[in-house]
Amino acid sequence: MLSMSNVSSSGPPMAASPLTRAVLEIDEYASGLGWDQPARLFALVDTAQLRSQEPGLAAQLGLDGDEAAAPLTPIEQDEIPADRPLDEFLATIAWPDAVAGCAMTVERLMLPPSAEASVPDGLDEAGLATWVAAHPDRQEVRMTVAVLRDGARESALRLREKDSPTEVLTGADLVPGLADALKATFEA
Repeated sequence: MLSMSNVSSSGPPMAASPLTRAVLEIDEYASGLGWDQPARLFALVDTAQLRSQEPGLAAQLGLDGDEAAAPLTPIEQDEIPADRPLDEFLATIAWPDAVAGCAMTVERLMLPPSAEASVPDGLDEAGLATWVAAHPDRQEVRMTVAVLRDGARESALRLREKDSPTEVLTGADLVPGLADALKATFEA
């Protein structure tokens, strides 16, 4: 288990929304690990509730007595199996009631919309991935997506070529497919 509540003052700017703040905290943590990382899954727990119900765990995570701690604490989960598609893996998740939300970081290659017209017909998923990887306009992007039980969602996108905390794009609907898949983990 890993908490990222102790992001340095040089980390991301403080966001007004607790969910946006959690997404930026996770993005900053993932950035510190470097690129070419596997997908990572996080539980989002209410920090005050964690302190009162699990004081030992809160102390272990450095949250005891930290009144300035963020309202949501991200806790990294076990490693995601690399040999399994993300959608299949997410379909197996069921969160306990104490988990207020969840988040995931994943790296992908993206193309600008202008490249869509040049995609060859008849490519299967593997063929498309190979074609995108070889495309001169491809961009490597890290996506951090979070959802709460109530349906609130937030995302952060960071391009590898513009890898700095000031170059992170945030918004609720930047990665709708992944947000929907994460939300479904609370509907089981």
